[in-house]
Amino acid sequence: MTRRRTIVTAAILAGALGLTACGTNREEATGTGGGAACDTSKGTLIIGMIAPLSGGLSALGLGMKNSADLAVDQANQKCTVPGYQLAFQPEDDQATPQIAGQAATKLASDPSVVGVVGTLNSSTAQVVQPILSERDIPMISPANTGPALTMGENAATAPSRQFDNYFRVATTDLIQGPFAANYLVQTAGKKNIAVIDDGKTYGAGLAEQFSQQATKLGATVVAREKVGERDTDFSGVITRIRALNPDAVYYGGEYPVAGPLSAQLAAAGLNVPLMGGDGIVDAQFVALGGRAGDLATNVGAPAASLPSAQQFIKDYDAANYPEEFSAYGAFTYDSTNVIIAALAKALANGDYSEAKRADIVKAVQDTQIDGAGGPISFDQYGDTTNKVLTVYTVEGDNFAPVEGSTGSFTG
Repeated sequence: MTRRRTIVTAAILAGALGLTACGTNREEATGTGGGAACDTSKGTLIIGMIAPLSGGLSALGLGMKNSADLAVDQANQKCTVPGYQLAFQPEDDQATPQIAGQAATKLASDPSVVGVVGTLNSSTAQVVQPILSERDIPMISPANTGPALTMGENAATAPSRQFDNYFRVATTDLIQGPFAANYLVQTAGKKNIAVIDDGKTYGAGLAEQFSQQATKLGATVVAREKVGERDTDFSGVITRIRALNPDAVYYGGEYPVAGPLSAQLAAAGLNVPLMGGDGIVDAQFVALGGRAGDLATNVGAPAASLPSAQQFIKDYDAANYPEEFSAYGAFTYDSTNVIIAALAKALANGDYSEAKRADIVKAVQDTQIDGAGGPISFDQYGDTTNKVLTVYTVEGDNFAPVEGSTGSFTG
């Protein structure tokens, strides 16, 4: 595939769309220029992204960035949105809510932004959601799993939709936590489990859902401990749980902590598996100390096993991105394509203006397409109807899917 990147400055946008004071601080927006036969006379529209492109979680964020870029690139080549060129504008949130809020404000202030892909973290999504909602900008996350984002703080007992513009293609921790517990207790046979989390929205929620189901299945949660997301020494926590003789440790959080925690567990004589959620499924977990036999769940089925993902994988490889598409690549590609398809539908009977954003949101809600990661549609809360998950285990220097583990939580 020929890849031509277009740097879109505020001056170009102002000339093309007649917009003013909307993007003077934008560093760049990347994407492939339309093919020679494409009519782009109506100007340039922007698909934004908010994700960690630097820092500890950048291995995931850069895979997201590349996958979205690929979708925008292909849409321009195919003239998917007649009359317009699409540009891709990724913003680095460094996995930090305050920075994510700044990125959202920057994107929301630009009338040419038609949708945002992201975020990675549930904690950053909480800040971004209301900012984008004020401008009716559709937001689709390939990775958020915190239930409250769509169904509120009482998600399990009294769900209530929070933002009409927010959607996700990843299933929630109401499914992921119990799914992990079923595997660890019923399949792996672990009965005494220490549960640790990082106190963040994602980690704490996942750990709670796991603990509830593990207890329901007859396992004993021998300890509930917390660590900081930037901690490096876990000796205090390990000393406390070692005396309780757990046969497994469940960690709610992400790989920058999970990898070293696994290594320090073994160094302290606790040679038991560590299990986590989708936030640890990356080769960096192993590089940071994760061990053979450690476990994790991830949303969806392995991309390599899906016929629907084979073209995405082939195209991603052909594009020669320097990073792997990582855990959320296929879902990010799908999220971006949902926005593009919704944009094309919303503009089928009229030119773009900010007022069209509400039509784009409605078109996203009505989505029914087959994506790389599987069928895509959304329920009344904006959640995906695809509840599939997979268990992974560390083999060599990365995670590999456990054969026969792909499925969904069934109680």
